[in-house]
Amino acid sequence: MNTILYYLHDPMCSWCWGYRPMWDELQKKLSASVVVEYVAGGLAPDSDDPMPIAQQKMIQNHWRTIEQKLGTRFNYDFWCDNTPRRSTYNACRAAIAAHRQACQQPMIDAIQRAYYLRALNPSDITVLIGLAEELSQQKSLGLDLETFITDINAADTDKELTRQVLLAQQLSQQGFPSLVLEVDGVCHQIPIEYNDYQQTLAHITKIVG
Repeated sequence: MNTILYYLHDPMCSWCWGYRPMWDELQKKLSASVVVEYVAGGLAPDSDDPMPIAQQKMIQNHWRTIEQKLGTRFNYDFWCDNTPRRSTYNACRAAIAAHRQACQQPMIDAIQRAYYLRALNPSDITVLIGLAEELSQQKSLGLDLETFITDINAADTDKELTRQVLLAQQLSQQGFPSLVLEVDGVCHQIPIEYNDYQQTLAHITKIVG
């Protein structure tokens, strides 16, 4: 039986950051027969335009909602220390480039922590390269910085991002994060439970058997 659990996400999605603790636990408990595939849905395409103030306030309100509901930490200095842009494709490319060196999850973690805790701006490719440099110093990961820089700027990476964005649109219209379980070619939407990974695991187990 061919079983894939698609995780539809964006490294700069605040609800994905809120879901992180449950997602981490869920992955630990999944059957070895379930293959997890990350799909970068791409919240916002490349833009050099400053984010409108109204949109900044809206996203800050999202952060407060997530804090209140899930207890997730956010560093609001981000909004004072940066010129925010509604632009997440570079962060998605960074995840894809890192995946080529088997470092996708460490890179996503680094991006989320940079954005939400360190008040850095992952819309900027210089920030992403800086994160890759930090990861490259963790010898156990084996991330080569120069290879990462080449890959994040490569046409093949952009092509792969386009593929993932389209795949995310085909799999679900429920936003990020979303989970879709494919079993022998048949797709099942899996409800996200932000406070209880066991309910999500039960849904998956019921389908997989």
